[in-house]
Amino acid sequence: MARRENPEINAGSMADIAFLLLIFFLVTTTMDVDSGIPKKLAEKTEVEPPIVKEKNIFQVSINRNNQLLVENEVMELKDLKDAAIKFIDNGGGIGNPMPDKEAGAPCDYCKGAKDPDSSDHPNKAIISVESDRGTEYGTYVAVQNELLRAYTELRNRLCKDKYGMSFDELEQAFIDSARKDESLRKKVEDIKTSYPQIISDSDPTNVK
Repeated sequence: MARRENPEINAGSMADIAFLLLIFFLVTTTMDVDSGIPKKLAEKTEVEPPIVKEKNIFQVSINRNNQLLVENEVMELKDLKDAAIKFIDNGGGIGNPMPDKEAGAPCDYCKGAKDPDSSDHPNKAIISVESDRGTEYGTYVAVQNELLRAYTELRNRLCKDKYGMSFDELEQAFIDSARKDESLRKKVEDIKTSYPQIISDSDPTNVK
């Protein structure tokens, strides 16, 4: 009786198949990336910080229940941007000296209420953000985004009034020039100086 041979599986191309599957999963797999807020940290200095008037501080607190408190009053997140704009753009007094100026002056481009009990000038307006140790990171980021939106809106408005384009467009034009156009550089710096982003983050505490 003839011996019957068992069929064999050709495994010669298995390594190639495994390699192709590896490449496929590497290309198609998505990875979660933590969101963040780019910020430039202040450098350590021996200089004593200046005394800041309470009216020039806009207090924003987030408690452990992710509840937003602005100036000790409960506020919805959707209302934060407008409240921040009202504070920053108040223009109720004399500001710090602008570049190439020896003395401070009132804000002649502010369109706020000029309330003497609110901020004096955009370059004196400080937004202080305090969060609780139990605050969710997503809530903290959402609050920061609303505050940045307030500055963006003010900068865009002033830039359109002075240069006929939004600040976003001005910055993009400067980037497109490979950051070499000095005229555009001065305009960008002018808008940033007019509405400087002054957001102070306190260390997490137990916010009630």
